[in-house]
Amino acid sequence: MKQRLVIGNWKMNGSLADNILWATHFRHGLKSQTLQDVEVAVCPPFPYLQSIRSILPDIVQLGAQDVSSECIGAFTGEISVNMLKELQCRYVIVGHSERRARMGERDADIAEKFKLVSLAGLTPVLCVGETEQERAHGQTRSVISHQIQTVIDRCGAHALRNAVIAYEPVWAIGTGVSAELADIQSTHAVIRAQLSDNGLDADDVTLLYGGSLKPGNSEEIFSLPNVDGGLIGGASLKAADFLDICWAAQTRPPEPEMKSTNNVRYQDF
Repeated sequence: MKQRLVIGNWKMNGSLADNILWATHFRHGLKSQTLQDVEVAVCPPFPYLQSIRSILPDIVQLGAQDVSSECIGAFTGEISVNMLKELQCRYVIVGHSERRARMGERDADIAEKFKLVSLAGLTPVLCVGETEQERAHGQTRSVISHQIQTVIDRCGAHALRNAVIAYEPVWAIGTGVSAELADIQSTHAVIRAQLSDNGLDADDVTLLYGGSLKPGNSEEIFSLPNVDGGLIGGASLKAADFLDICWAAQTRPPEPEMKSTNNVRYQDF
């Protein structure tokens, strides 16, 4: 099995004091044993990137919550990909639904950011997902396919080989209600099929699930064969909860009750 990936997106939360406390608890929680086959990353607000790097240099990868579509110049308040690279970020989230909805980012804007991140040698985490209204109208597949295809058309399918795709149904983010297991599995299957249709080895692309993923449901979500990890929002703010999710992400044989689900291939949907 491939290595799992768990990314914590802190959004606009935290403080210097909170960061030290979080890191202390997280480091202490890892003392008992080592995570097996799990890579962990955290995406704090921009002002805290340096502090997280300094207090957790050997435990977690560093990620950014967004990036500018410009490289340099008079763009007040923006952060360039070269700045993120200097801060030793490995991952950069692009296309999060909150930026799509509140900042008016379009698929084309996100594709441009994706391209800049890829060219800089960092790993873009492309967020895709449907709204509640789009879901109700049966548009989940078409919406997500368009979001991914725009990146492929702008950057080429090869750019996705070294990227991460995170399926986050917009209606599940911050609501406490995650998607049904069958819905997660089928949507990830659609994504892999689209990647395959574009000439990629779809099984090599890391697919994450996000949207009210928490300690109570992480193990069963991670047991799905098409899920390679998670993009965690609110639950990543508590070190103990985030660590529990990381433990759940460790690769292990499927539980007996999940065997029938694990035998389903994405081609079957």
